[in-house]
Amino acid sequence: MLDILTIVLPVFIVIGFGYLAVWRGYFTDIAVDGLMKFAQNFAIPCLLFTAISTLDLQQNFDVPLLFSFYTGVVMAFVAGLFGARFLFSRSWEDSVAIGFCCLFSNTLLLGLPITERAYGTDSLLGNYAIIAIHAPFGYMLGITAMELARAKGTALRYLPATVAKAMFSNALVLAIGLGFVVNLGNFPLPEVLTDAIGLMARAALPAALFGLGGVLYRYRPEGDMRTILFVCAISLGLHPAIVWTLGSANGLSTEAFRSAVLTAAVAPGINTYVFANMYGTAKRVAASAVLIGTVLSILRLRFGSACCRSTRKTHSNILKSGRFQYLPKGGRWCGRGDSNPHECYLTATSTLRVYQFRHDRRS
Repeated sequence: MLDILTIVLPVFIVIGFGYLAVWRGYFTDIAVDGLMKFAQNFAIPCLLFTAISTLDLQQNFDVPLLFSFYTGVVMAFVAGLFGARFLFSRSWEDSVAIGFCCLFSNTLLLGLPITERAYGTDSLLGNYAIIAIHAPFGYMLGITAMELARAKGTALRYLPATVAKAMFSNALVLAIGLGFVVNLGNFPLPEVLTDAIGLMARAALPAALFGLGGVLYRYRPEGDMRTILFVCAISLGLHPAIVWTLGSANGLSTEAFRSAVLTAAVAPGINTYVFANMYGTAKRVAASAVLIGTVLSILRLRFGSACCRSTRKTHSNILKSGRFQYLPKGGRWCGRGDSNPHECYLTATSTLRVYQFRHDRRS
C-alpha cells in the first residue's frame, strides 16, 4: 500500500496546490483557463511530438499485445459513449467526452510506476509498447468522434472535408502528425530545437495537474456523481476485463499480459480533462473522474494485492494435491480426469502479481 501511495501522492499534491491556490484566491479562474490553454495547445503537443518523433516503431509493435489492449480501449469508448447518451441523456458532444474519459487510462503517471514497483524494470517493455501509441490512438479516436458529433446538420458530401479541416486545425493532431513525419522520414533536428521542445514538454504534466486542481474547485461533482461513477466502472472494471479476456485468448507472454491488464486497470488520466476542456463539454465529469477514479484504483489495487496472495496460496495447494496437470499450449492448468478440460485462470479482481500464476510452474 505504501508503494502505491508514494507513486500517486505527488499527483495529488500538485492537484491539491492548484485547488488551494484557487480556493484562497491566489490564482484566479481566468489564470486557470490560461494555464490549461497553455498545457493543451502548447506543452502537451510538444510532449506528444517528442514522444512520437523518437519512438522506435519496430521495437514497440507487438501485434497481439496492442490488439488486446486497444480493442479494450475502443470497446470502453463505445460503452461510455452510448451509456452517457442513452442512460444519462447527455448530448452527443458530452457523450463523446465521457467516452474519452472511459478509454484513456493514466498509463504514464500510474500504470508505468505501479508495474515497475510490482515486477521490476525488466517487465516494462509491454508498458512502453502501449504508451508509445496511447495518446495518438486515443486522441485521434476522440477527436474524430467529436468532430463527427459537432458536424451534425452538415450535408453528407461535405462531412469528410469538414471533419478533416477541424482535425488538422487541432494542435494535438498536428503534433502527432509532425512527430510521425520526423520519425518515418528520419529527419534530424538541431539539438537546440529538441532541447527547447523538451523544456516545453516537461512543463505539460505539472501545468495540467495544477490547472486540474483549480478546475476541481470550480466544478464540484454535484448532480453528476452517477455519471462519474459510471466512468469509473468502465475504466476500472470493463476495460481491464476485456483486456484480460483477449490477452488470455491471444496467449500473451506473462510480462505482456500483466502489463496490458494492469495498465488497463488504472484510473483515467489528466488527458481526459484536457480533451473535455478543449471542446468545453463534460468538464465536471472529466475532472472529478480523474480524482475519484485515482482514489478508487488505489483501493482496488490494494485489495487485489491482498486477494492475490491468498488466492495464489489456495491454488498452489490445489496443484500440489495432484488433481491438476500443466498443458504447455497456452499456459493452461487443466483437470486430470476431465474429458473436456477447462482453463483455470484467476479472477481479474486480483490486479497485482497474480498474472504470473498461469505461467510460473512450467516444470
